Amino acid sequence: MAQPAAASLAPGGDAPPDPMSDPKVKKQVEVARSVAYHLLKGIKMIGMYRHNESKYGEYLTKAHIALTQYLEEFGVLQLKVDVTNFQLFKQDLFSEDSQLPYKFFKDGIRQLMFRPGFTVEELTAFTVISLSDPDRGAEDLNAQLWRAQMPHFEYIMVEGFRMDEFSEEEVQVEVDKVVDYLQRRLRTASDDFLRFARVTEEDLEMKLDNVEQMRGVVITGVTADATFKARTQKDIHDEENQRLFPKLISAVFQVVESGVDDAELLTDMFTQLLDAMLLQEDFTIINQVVLKLKAMEQRAGSDSAIGRLLRNFVARMGEEQRVGRVADIIKFTRLKNPQDIVRYLSNLGADCVPLLLDALEVIELPENRTLLCDVMIPFAKDLPDPFVNRLQSDKPQVVRDMIYVLDRANHPEKLKFFSTVLRSKNLAVKLEVMSIIARGRTGEARKLIAAMLEDDTQQVRIQAARVLPEFDREKAFLDLMKLVKDPSFEKRSPAEHEALYSAIGSTGVNGAIAYFTQLLQVKAGLFNKEKVKQDKILAVAGLGGACNIQTAKLLQELLEDKSQPPEVHNHARLHLGRVRKALFGNPDKEA
Repeated sequence: MAQPAAASLAPGGDAPPDPMSDPKVKKQVEVARSVAYHLLKGIKMIGMYRHNESKYGEYLTKAHIALTQYLEEFGVLQLKVDVTNFQLFKQDLFSEDSQLPYKFFKDGIRQLMFRPGFTVEELTAFTVISLSDPDRGAEDLNAQLWRAQMPHFEYIMVEGFRMDEFSEEEVQVEVDKVVDYLQRRLRTASDDFLRFARVTEEDLEMKLDNVEQMRGVVITGVTADATFKARTQKDIHDEENQRLFPKLISAVFQVVESGVDDAELLTDMFTQLLDAMLLQEDFTIINQVVLKLKAMEQRAGSDSAIGRLLRNFVARMGEEQRVGRVADIIKFTRLKNPQDIVRYLSNLGADCVPLLLDALEVIELPENRTLLCDVMIPFAKDLPDPFVNRLQSDKPQVVRDMIYVLDRANHPEKLKFFSTVLRSKNLAVKLEVMSIIARGRTGEARKLIAAMLEDDTQQVRIQAARVLPEFDREKAFLDLMKLVKDPSFEKRSPAEHEALYSAIGSTGVNGAIAYFTQLLQVKAGLFNKEKVKQDKILAVAGLGGACNIQTAKLLQELLEDKSQPPEVHNHARLHLGRVRKALFGNPDKEA
């Protein structure tokens, strides 16, 4: 419902009695201030973690408990909306001026009433509406409150402008006087000040007696140019980051060093400092705080108040909301000082690994994913289970990251972990794991690669054939020759035939060269001409795979042998060019 505004003039005569002298009123105000305090803390948490909407109710739990206490003990909580504060019995509820009441005030809302039965869901809806900004496209608060339909909440709006004991004409005259006076006072042509209002307390007392509130004023004059604004913003930024925060840190540690040993009080103080630094994305100062606390702990001992403070501070750094904040920062941002992030995350304990893994999934920049993976490598050797479990993820990039971490951690059972990935249906992941396994050079690693020669996927079989010679060339030659001699080999594709012969050649053993030379010397008959030609082409691919001086000479001799089919000459010329480029960096011009 809407009521007209009531802006009263200061009454004459004796001053009214102080309402706080009544113990009941005093208690009501104290409980209401507790509600306001917890509400502001909840709003602060929501502001930090706006993406985590499912947690809003949790952030406002303490505020709802305090509000429920008031409603059960005193009934309806009826707040007066002032420009910068909520009031009860003319007492401010917020300890400092806040922007929150002004959002309601400028929309004409003058009273808020919370009735018994007000639920945490209603409080969450009320808070979300309070945080919305109509200047950025959101609906007016009045429209949002009406649409929310909260059964235990009411509000009173005003329309128009009226003062008791004065007619509308008289009010208009007084308002015109105020506006005219302010317009004259707010103009300036000075170059050494920001071009805004400068009104002293004496001016207000002299000209604005008996006026309790003003809704707004008109400011005219020449605005500051873009250069002036940029210079001012830079000065403010420098003041905040280069002078204000270092002074704040110094003051905080002076309090600690003065002998305060209340670990809980110090933890709360440092947690607020931590949140402020995270909002500023200033990880340098956070790392300096940790370093300073570690140095103090060495002097005082791990069982001292400083030791407990350090452990509590690091624990706060690793809480879900703050790790999520770090993830939000590095999700899309190319970091100027990535080592500061690394130092921050390196201070966290092993219990933060699941949170770091969750954060990894939302990071999109490759260099930032690698940064976070490098941070988790020390944890993977002693605590591999979280990483092994993620190997079953349906997201290929997550699997790649886990393979990277486990491989760099060099866990003793990493091949056992990788064997599970080799059963994956994702081809790219399987090929990547095979390349990593091939670097192991162990018997167990060779056994895994050799088993892949019988895989159902052609690309996997080809990859296995290529990396198998890196373990033991003689054993690889025997395994590959056994595969080539198998009757089922003829059913495989030409691409796989060539890849296997090239792998045989890469072993470089004498038996491989002799086998290829034997194939090239076979004379074609009437009925096996095509088969002999294909065998010679594969032999040429094998010589190219060997890639040494001996095979280069054999390919050159093959080019000069006019009895060979043209297709064999063409393949010999192609592979000779590749061999010469690999050996001398100067490929054959004809090839």
